[in-house]
Amino acid sequence: MATQAVTLTRPPTPASAGLVLPAFTLWWREIVRFYRQPGRVIGVLASPLVFWLVLGSGFGNSLRSTGGAQQHYLDYFYPGTLILIVLFTSIFTMMSVIDDRKEGFLLSVLVAPVPRSAIVLGKVLGGTTLSAIQGLIFLIFAPFAGVHLDLPRLLLVAVVVFLVSFSLTALGFAIAWPMDSSQAFHGIVNLFLIPLWLLSGALFSMTGASRWIQLVMSVNPLTYGVSALRTLMYPGAETTFPFAHSLATLLLFSLVMFGVALLMANRRTTRPAA
Repeated sequence: MATQAVTLTRPPTPASAGLVLPAFTLWWREIVRFYRQPGRVIGVLASPLVFWLVLGSGFGNSLRSTGGAQQHYLDYFYPGTLILIVLFTSIFTMMSVIDDRKEGFLLSVLVAPVPRSAIVLGKVLGGTTLSAIQGLIFLIFAPFAGVHLDLPRLLLVAVVVFLVSFSLTALGFAIAWPMDSSQAFHGIVNLFLIPLWLLSGALFSMTGASRWIQLVMSVNPLTYGVSALRTLMYPGAETTFPFAHSLATLLLFSLVMFGVALLMANRRTTRPAA
């Protein structure tokens, strides 16, 4: 009996789907999804704006630097408010990871011939784009805070905002990936990420703080983001760290957080919601 050779076609590997197109598709989905919900856009901008106006006006001229110079608190608090907008958008945009799991979309993406690095890159870049845009929109209030940026400093501000957005979005992805509950995600944000912002120099300077607070602030990556923005916005004001030091730290933090997000995506296999 003659035997017939059968040639088996190897199923496509995840790498065969490429990286750019899947990542771009997920990036575009994040953009469209966010701006189809105007309430989220308004909330992200309005809440920190009110926070800035109320706290800034409340403290008024009570802030003095170590050199005795006086600065209105609206001016001092402005860089921290911009970081708060980026934090809110970056972190809560990554709640879409939990929603995608519940809706079954994430499971369908995982079984597709798409590398998980494309999933991470697309989701993280989508959140980064949204948070960076929201942060840069807030710059329209810069003149009211005594900030007048020329083109080179404006570009550097955009770089700092992008790095902070990218690192926080990657962190949000790493937190959201193993979770099935948005309530648990909110709990982590309230317990960990909001104090991270509070101890970033956004509300008060590291100078004069308790020693243990200074230690926490010195290892807090957001401190370097606030310091870099303050250096660019108020060149003559007292800053915590040199600009080059802050920028290098933010770059390192971004790379580490993206690596953690990749590690989480490759180690944890999602499961459909019960």
